[in-house]
Amino acid sequence: MAKFKLIGLLFLAAWMSNSCSQDEVDDMVLLPSNLQVEVEELERGEVLVRFSADNVNFFRVGFGVGDQAPERATGNQARFTYRNPGTYVITVQAHATESDFITETVSVEIPETNSGLSIPSTGYESPLEYDGYTLSWQDEFEGNSLASHWVHELGDGCPNLCGWGNNELQFYRRENTTVRDGYLIIQAKEEAVGGKNYSSSRIKTQEQAVFQYGRIDVRAALPKGQGIWPAVWMMGENIPQVGWPACGEIDIMEMIGGSQSGRDDTTHGTVHWDNNGSYANFGGSKTLSEGIFNDNFHVFSIIWDAEKIIWLLDNDPFHEIDIRPSALDEFRQPFFFLLNVAVGGNWPGNPNASTSFPQQMVVDYIRVFERN
Repeated sequence: MAKFKLIGLLFLAAWMSNSCSQDEVDDMVLLPSNLQVEVEELERGEVLVRFSADNVNFFRVGFGVGDQAPERATGNQARFTYRNPGTYVITVQAHATESDFITETVSVEIPETNSGLSIPSTGYESPLEYDGYTLSWQDEFEGNSLASHWVHELGDGCPNLCGWGNNELQFYRRENTTVRDGYLIIQAKEEAVGGKNYSSSRIKTQEQAVFQYGRIDVRAALPKGQGIWPAVWMMGENIPQVGWPACGEIDIMEMIGGSQSGRDDTTHGTVHWDNNGSYANFGGSKTLSEGIFNDNFHVFSIIWDAEKIIWLLDNDPFHEIDIRPSALDEFRQPFFFLLNVAVGGNWPGNPNASTSFPQQMVVDYIRVFERN
């Protein structure tokens, strides 16, 4: 009898052992295997990551920016554009379940020339002719130096206008302006010059070339980053006699840099004037549907006559002001051009740790058309 009991106990133990093993097998998850990752570096900081694996349900991909966790990918590839140079670690996870996955990492080096300091090869280009207009003045920035109708403004605005009236942080110098390969390039740099921590350039056509009415097209690729403030603008030629804002100011393009929406991706068009003894301004803006103004060339335009000023981005109107009231007579007189890249100031705020230097505004051409 004891023998039968022993056999029964052994059979029960064996059955329980087999049962547990089967439960463990049923609970096991087959992990993905053979994870392959390929990274292709495209233009201007963009990368294309392709990946594949066996026995995979889905992938997650992280691009090594900040503390961002890997995000679920659609299909077998993902794209990302880096805005600053540096070395980044791309992480690809091949998942069987949310918590069961294998990982592969790849390092990618984004050089300065691929992160915003290269000159775009794409973007909008305006025509050389418009119905009802004649091309009357242009600068295509050929050769290797500025044409004689440009003059530099130097320094920090002191003693009369320290910080250029906006608490800006840069010191303007000639050396930050170059003309090459058919482009005007104005660079903002982080360097100690003239008691400031940043340098840049500001040029103008005052007393050399002035304009009143017409269509103005400026094709440019803009810098980027917190505290960066590029501008293409105009001031009344009578500023020495009446001062600002009585001379009037037309801002064809201003951008205040920064990564959040409404900054690197937005252009502003504004006028400033003296409204019967009080300062006045009126502006509008246009935000890109995708990307930022550093990615491609865009054409910033105004159409200006004795009755109104219209602002356009890539020939699409986005803002208008009626200048017929007598208080706006500043805008019925000659104006000159100014181009600059400021650093810091009341509007954009100061650069921070996220701001990469140098930054540059690249101008392809300026064209002025007079109405027939």
